Amino acid sequence: MSVLSTPHSRRAFAKQAALFLAAGRFAWAAGEDSIAVTSAGKVRGTILGGVKIFRGIPYGADTGGKNRFMPPVKPQPWTVTRDALAYGPSAPQGDGHTSDREDCLVLNVFTPALSGGSKRPVMVWLHGGGFATGSGSGATIDGTSLAQNHDVVVVTINHRLNVFGFSYLGEQAGSDFALSGGAGMLDIVAALQWVRENIAGFGGDPELVTIFGQSGGGRKVATLMSMPSAQGLYHRAIIESGAVLRLTTPEDAIHHTEMLLAELGLKQARDLQTIPVVRLLAANDAVLKKFPAREVGGVPNSPMVDGKALPRHPFDPDAPSISAKIPLLMGWAHTEETLYDHPTEESLKLDEATLSQRARVRLGVDPAPVIAAFRSAYPDATPWDLHILIGTDHPRGAYSRELAKRKAAQGGASAWLYRFDWETPENGGHMRSPHTIEIPFVFQNIKVAGPLISKMPEAYTLAEKVSASWVAFARTGNPNTPKLPNWPAYSAKARETMIFNNQSRVVADPDSAARQAMEKVLHLA
Repeated sequence: MSVLSTPHSRRAFAKQAALFLAAGRFAWAAGEDSIAVTSAGKVRGTILGGVKIFRGIPYGADTGGKNRFMPPVKPQPWTVTRDALAYGPSAPQGDGHTSDREDCLVLNVFTPALSGGSKRPVMVWLHGGGFATGSGSGATIDGTSLAQNHDVVVVTINHRLNVFGFSYLGEQAGSDFALSGGAGMLDIVAALQWVRENIAGFGGDPELVTIFGQSGGGRKVATLMSMPSAQGLYHRAIIESGAVLRLTTPEDAIHHTEMLLAELGLKQARDLQTIPVVRLLAANDAVLKKFPAREVGGVPNSPMVDGKALPRHPFDPDAPSISAKIPLLMGWAHTEETLYDHPTEESLKLDEATLSQRARVRLGVDPAPVIAAFRSAYPDATPWDLHILIGTDHPRGAYSRELAKRKAAQGGASAWLYRFDWETPENGGHMRSPHTIEIPFVFQNIKVAGPLISKMPEAYTLAEKVSASWVAFARTGNPNTPKLPNWPAYSAKARETMIFNNQSRVVADPDSAARQAMEKVLHLA
C-alpha cells in the first residue's frame, strides 16, 4: 500500500512539501529518475534541490506479535513500486504514546545521485535519546544539505527502543529469547546489512560506510564497535557526546524483567509478547522509577552484555579488538549540562555552599578538590558556571577523553578528539554550549537551528568547516581539511584536542588539572 494512500499521509506530505517551497530553497518532483531498486522491491522518492530523498523504506518486518523481543527479520518483498515519500513510524516510546503499532524498522536515504558513486561515502546516522526515545527523522538531522554540499549519501534509521529493544527474557522465558537483551542493537545491524546490500543502488559505496551518532546515538556507535555481527558493515565511527564504557549486566537485566513481570502481575515471561504496547510502556516507566542507579552516566533499558551478540562491554577494560582497524572521531560539547539543568534568573545566582552541596551529590565524594581544580582552570567562573562544567565533565567529557585514550593505546587505527565550545545566543545566551549543540553544524542545517542562530553568518561559516571535517573523516578516515588548523591524532602524551569555535584551535591537554581531578573521582586515573 502506498504511504500516500490515506488522507492523513497525503496531508502530511503536502504540508512538508509546502514548507520546503515556502522557504524558497527547494523544488520537489517525483518521477522515473527518483526510483531506486532495493532487494525487496522498487521505491519512489522525491527530488529536492537536486537531492534524491527516500523516506520510510522498510529494512525489517513488523516487530509486533511473535516478533516482539526477537531478532529482526527481513521485510516481505513488494511487486509494485512503493512510495517512499514520508517518514515512517517511530518506535513506541514515552508516557504520551497512544498507538499499539510496533512496525518501526524503517530508514531514510538522502543521495546526490543514484549512480556514479563508486567512491561516494555513506554516513549512517544513529539518533539520540539514550536507548529509550528518539527517531531518525526531523529537520535538524535532515541529510539533504550534507548530500547536496559534500557529495555523500546520508542514511537515518529508526529501530526498537526501551522495553521493546532492550529487555532480556532469556532467563525467564528460555533460549528462544537469548538475544532479546540487545534486540534494538540487532535492528541497527540489520539496517547496516541493508546498506551493504542496497546502497550502491542509491549511489553510495558499501565499502565506505561511517556510523555516527550523538548522545544515545554515540552510545550505539560505541556498542556496535564491540559487536561481532557488525564487523565489516562499517569502516569509520564518530561518537558525539555519547562515550560509554560499560552497558547493562545480565544480573541487572534479569532483575529488570522480574520487576516488570511483577508490575504487570504476570507469571510467564512469554506473556510479555501479548501485552498491549501502551500498557507495557507504562509498566516499564513504573519499574524504571524504582530501579536502582548503577553505572555512572548509564541509562535504563540499555543493551545487555549477553556473551553472544554483545560479548563484552564496549570500552571496558580497554578498546575492543574487533574494531581496532576502525578510525574513531569523538568529542563533547563544553557545557552540555545546561540542556538538563536549564539556567534561570534564580539558578544563575547559585552560591558557593549550594555549589558544594550539588557537587557532593553528583560526584559522591568530597567535592572540594574537583571544585578547586575547575576554579583554577576557570578563574572567572561563577558558582553556576562551575556547577555546569563539573556536571558536564562527569562523565561526558571524562568518558570522551578516556575512550580516545583507550583507542589510541590500542595501536590500531587513529582516534581524534574534539570539544565543541561554540555558544548559542538562544535563551539569553546562558545555555552556552548545550548537549546537542553541534548537530545542526554537522548536518549543515543552521537555518533550522534556532531563530537567532539562523541569522548568524559565523554559524554558517563554522557549519561549513565542521560538516566538511566530518565528511573528510568519512571519506578518508582523517578529519583534517584546509579550513581548519592541523588536527593531530590523539595521543596519551599530548592529548591533542580540537576546540571548535568561530576561531577553532588545537590544544594539548586542555584544563589538565580539572581532567586529573575528575579522573580520580571516576577511577580512571
